[in-house]
Amino acid sequence: MFTFDFFWFVDAVLIFALAFFIDLILGEYPDRIHPTIGIGKLISFLKKRAKHPNPKVEKGNGILMALAVMMATALPVFLVLSLLKTLPAPIGEILYIVMGAILFKATFAISSMGQYTKPITTALKNQDLDGARKWLPYIVRRDPKTLDERQILSAAVESIAESTTDGITAPFFFFALFGVPGAFAYRVINTLDSMVGYKNEEYRNIGWFSAKLDTITNYLPARITAYLMVVAAILLGEDWRTSWHILQRDKHKTASPNAGFTISAMAGALNIQLEKKGHYTLGDDKKHISYRDIGKALRMMQLTAALFGLIMILPLLALRVYIIGL
Repeated sequence: MFTFDFFWFVDAVLIFALAFFIDLILGEYPDRIHPTIGIGKLISFLKKRAKHPNPKVEKGNGILMALAVMMATALPVFLVLSLLKTLPAPIGEILYIVMGAILFKATFAISSMGQYTKPITTALKNQDLDGARKWLPYIVRRDPKTLDERQILSAAVESIAESTTDGITAPFFFFALFGVPGAFAYRVINTLDSMVGYKNEEYRNIGWFSAKLDTITNYLPARITAYLMVVAAILLGEDWRTSWHILQRDKHKTASPNAGFTISAMAGALNIQLEKKGHYTLGDDKKHISYRDIGKALRMMQLTAALFGLIMILPLLALRVYIIGL
C-alpha cells in the first residue's frame, strides 16, 4: 500500500530550492569541476571505440556507450546520496540535502544563458557586430561569420527558448520523477545528443540511439514548457494570444519534434520572427527583432522555469514520494 513520507518530500523540496538558489547566486560551476565536462570527456573517449565497419555492430556499440555513460554517472550519484542519508541525524540529513543540491545544480543552467547572451545585447546595442559574433559560439553551432545582425539576434533568442527545456525544465522534470540520479541521467542523454546525435556519416549509427533517447525524454517537458511560456507571457505583459497562435501554427516546422514548441511560443510572445536560414522560419515579422528582445526572452525563460517548478515539480515530487517513498 502506498504511503506518503512527509520528511522525504521536504528533503526533495529543499534540494530543489537550494539548487535553484545556488544557480541564481553562483551561476555555472567552473569547467574544471563541472560534471558535464567530465561526461563529455567520457563520451569522447568511448565514441572513438564505438566505431565499427559493420553498421549493426556500430549501432549496438552506440547503445552500449549511451547506457554505460548513464550508469557511470547516475549510479555513483545514487550511491553517494544513499550513503549520506544513512548517517546519523541531523548531520546526515544536512549533508544529504546540501550534497544533493550541489549535484542537482550541475544538471541545469539558468543564469549561464544570461552570462552568454547579455554580452551579445551589449555589443549590438553599441553596433559592434564582430563583438556579438564572438559570443555566439557559446550558445549555438552556427558559423557567426555568415550571420548578419538579425540572424545573430534570432539565434540568441532561439537558443534561450530551446534551452528553457533542455537546460532547465527537463532536468527539473526528471529530478521530480527519479531524484538527482534521474536528473543526471537526463543530462547524460542531452550531452550525448549534442555530441553524437547527428545524421551524418560519422555519427549516423553510433548516435541514433542517443538521438532517439533525447527526443523521447524531451517530449513531455518541451510541450509543458511551451504552454507555460504562454502563461509567462500573460504575467509579463507580452502578447500571449499571438504566442498561443504561433505555437499552434508553427510548432512542427522544425526538424526536431520538440524544439519548435518553445521557439514558436517565444516568437509569438515577442511578436518577432525567428529563422534558421535554410531550415525553418517561425513567427510573424510584426516588429523587427532588436537587442531588447534578448532581455525579454531571458525574462520569459526565467519565469517559465519558476512556473514549471511551482506547477509541475511540487506535485510530481509528492507523487514520487507517495508511490516509491523516496
